[in-house]
Amino acid sequence: MNIKIKKAVMVGFATAVLGLTTSFATDSRPNTLFIIADDASFEHFGVNGCTWVNTPNVDRVAEQGINFTSAYTPNPKCAPSRSVIITGRNPWQLEAAVNHRPIFPEKFKTYAEALEEHGYDVGVTGKGWGPGVAQGRDLLGKEYQAHEVQERPAKQISTTDYARNFEQFLDDRDASKPFAFWVGCKEPHRKYEFKSGVKNGKALDSIPEVPNYWPDTEAVRHDMLDYAVEVEYFDRQVGRCIEALKHEGLLENTLVIVTSDNGMPFPRVKGHPYHNSAHMPFMAMWKNGIKEPGRSFDQFISFIDIAPTFMEMAGISQEQSGMQPWTGRSLLEIFKGGREMANIPQRDTILMGRERNDVGRPNDWGYPVRAIRKGQLLYIHNFKPTRWPCGNPSTGFLDTDAGPTKSAIIAAGENSEYWKLSLGKRGAEELYDVSKDPECMTDLSGNPEYVQQMAALKQELFAQLTEQGDLRMTDDGDWYDGPANPYASRAKRNLYKKVNEGKSKGKHAHLEDGM
Repeated sequence: MNIKIKKAVMVGFATAVLGLTTSFATDSRPNTLFIIADDASFEHFGVNGCTWVNTPNVDRVAEQGINFTSAYTPNPKCAPSRSVIITGRNPWQLEAAVNHRPIFPEKFKTYAEALEEHGYDVGVTGKGWGPGVAQGRDLLGKEYQAHEVQERPAKQISTTDYARNFEQFLDDRDASKPFAFWVGCKEPHRKYEFKSGVKNGKALDSIPEVPNYWPDTEAVRHDMLDYAVEVEYFDRQVGRCIEALKHEGLLENTLVIVTSDNGMPFPRVKGHPYHNSAHMPFMAMWKNGIKEPGRSFDQFISFIDIAPTFMEMAGISQEQSGMQPWTGRSLLEIFKGGREMANIPQRDTILMGRERNDVGRPNDWGYPVRAIRKGQLLYIHNFKPTRWPCGNPSTGFLDTDAGPTKSAIIAAGENSEYWKLSLGKRGAEELYDVSKDPECMTDLSGNPEYVQQMAALKQELFAQLTEQGDLRMTDDGDWYDGPANPYASRAKRNLYKKVNEGKSKGKHAHLEDGM
């Protein structure tokens, strides 16, 4: 063999070896498994003190990682809450995505889209972002929905086999890449099978107390137990997903987050910026990345912090991500800092708000609210107090989910405190001391002892909103309600007009869910 030929053979062999080495190289960046319930409240998990809902798998995540005891969604309604999670921006910074069932703006890239562009395999099962229209985009990656369960503890529980779909993703993925997977359980979203709680062995008297803003009746307690069955089903999916990680040897290098998008789908909770509405369960486990596991973190975190966390884990800067600038702050400093990270000055305040949730007001208007929680005080500013917070009575208060508890409140009549608290109109300002009044029953806005504190909270809230470009701080605030931002469901647009012209059902919509 002459020298030139021999050299060419050697170069070819070296190139082939290099190619093999490159193709089998493994990206060791951490994985993320994000497991989210649909409408589960903070207080209904064992690790957070609940005795009548059994959640051993979620509790174990907290016990082997961190339990965040002051996590909040900025908007306690499905689509806007999820919009915040996937973008790292507050809802009033997301144009149309501030609303429920919006047309998702093209300009906002999601963390999953950014991760995929930077070498991650991404996927989703169950409920991802939504409800709304994403204009042909896969906001969370490829969908895995093929597998279904054969048995369920209640008829209204989804047939989607979330854990098996996650296993399918693990089988299909490129094992040389890190992954980011979203498990979106549809539980405990309504509807429920009425009395499924007692059918599954639960007792009405196992509930220590019914919240003070609902009547304590058998129907309400049944409703709560039916909800509990679905929370427990969610917990089992968490356990199965973690077992899938263990089986594949992936648990140590995977950040597992368990949370919910908003509070339980009951009156005065889901959709409203009160403490019990926006205070979310939030547990994180990451064997390779959390220092001193088994601790709690009690300062405020927000859903705007999730996307920046995933980006920092992946080593992707905001500029590299191509995403719109994040408002949130990564949680990695808390994961890696241990117990000495128990006091971070920037985490003493949380912002919340809403625009249009479900329709049912004239012109499809929303109910715009902004709120600030600082220390133990919660200040709420209602921009349009002449409107009905839950939608107009003639359309059935559709901004509160139908069910036995809603029916019981409506049956109590508009002169009852239950009706006033859950469905009635509200003042322009509200103020609550959450430490003494977590149910937000006593409005302190008219108390002269709190005048200065309330003024200071309003000033700080408006200053932050102005800095963040909130249109409600300008003359363009009504854009959120206007024709440029339509409700994505064409069939339900102009519902108030249709109902009042006799062309659509409205006022009896609350008589569903077994009642």
